[in-house]
Amino acid sequence: MTSPLFHADLTVHTQSHNYPIVITENTAIESNSMASQVASYITGQQVLIVTNETIAPIYLKALQQPLEAQFTVQVCVLPDGEQYKTQSSINQIYDVLMAAHFNRDVTLIALGGGVIGDMTGFAAASFMRGVNFIQIPTTLLSQVDSSVGGKTGINHPQGKNMIGAFWQPQMVLADMSTLKTLPARELSAGLAEVVKYALIMDAEFLLWLEHNLPAMLALDLAILGEAVKRCCQYKADVVAQDERESGVRALLNFGHTFGHVIETHEGYGNWLHGEAIAAGMVQAAELSQKIGWLTSDDVARVKRILSLANLPITPPPIEVQTAFDLMGHDKKVKHGQIRLILLKSLGEAVLTNDFDPHLLTDVLAKHATPAIKEHTL
Repeated sequence: MTSPLFHADLTVHTQSHNYPIVITENTAIESNSMASQVASYITGQQVLIVTNETIAPIYLKALQQPLEAQFTVQVCVLPDGEQYKTQSSINQIYDVLMAAHFNRDVTLIALGGGVIGDMTGFAAASFMRGVNFIQIPTTLLSQVDSSVGGKTGINHPQGKNMIGAFWQPQMVLADMSTLKTLPARELSAGLAEVVKYALIMDAEFLLWLEHNLPAMLALDLAILGEAVKRCCQYKADVVAQDERESGVRALLNFGHTFGHVIETHEGYGNWLHGEAIAAGMVQAAELSQKIGWLTSDDVARVKRILSLANLPITPPPIEVQTAFDLMGHDKKVKHGQIRLILLKSLGEAVLTNDFDPHLLTDVLAKHATPAIKEHTL
């Protein structure tokens, strides 16, 4: 077996159980390697691999065939895309589980990006009131964010990730070599979440990213592995403090309230999640500047690093009242008040509703369709 250029082992500590994050290379292409990494975390003899039509032809065989020597394995291949993150897809997973007569001893394995991971986790949380599952994220976005921490779910036409559950995996296997088959647009979308961690937690990491983003875009797997390790450690530390997002974990949603408005308004999948979050982070930074926390140079720096990652920094035109209505479905709304994650400085975030709503209107109106910018508070 080829020695990986990068390898790291982290542990996520939660109230329910602790579990490892293994960040490495070449498990998807080395014989039996991917299967051998996850086999010891499979409970019972039943396995359902959930993947999509894009990933299945590339990596499914390397996982499925070795596991079939030890377990009873079924496969559920779903369509690829955010627009399929629905109850209908969850029902397809249930259908395979029921047809195979699988029971509470089954282990579900999510082989794919964040959509597959979120849906597989939700199916695992709800099938027979909770079964074992494993995450094998194959996109940068899922490796640095959605595969870690146990947030699972599906979208509703009126709001993103509005239906779901907290359900922790037994382990996460992040193989850097899967990024070699990732389209450039998807790689950039993942970089949005990497930049997010720097903006909310670590100004030194922001400097590191500004220096290393070209190497990451050029698929330097060692540099990408280091970024994934850092982001996973940040998230593991936060999840250990706040597993169910009752406090500090909400900070990980920086840019997401604005970004989810974009995704919902534009139609799931038309803007990739990371693209919407990038534009959303710019809006959050602009509001932070209007409050007096960030300088114009800070906002310019946020825009510059996102542009360097080939990400959009301008949201699509959305009527202000529509944006407010969509924000009203955000999970951070409390007692009818919109709460946002904003930046006190680069590297320091805060969850707050202590801002002049007219300033939020100004930020939303900046990019609204010119004829329909008006909004009555």
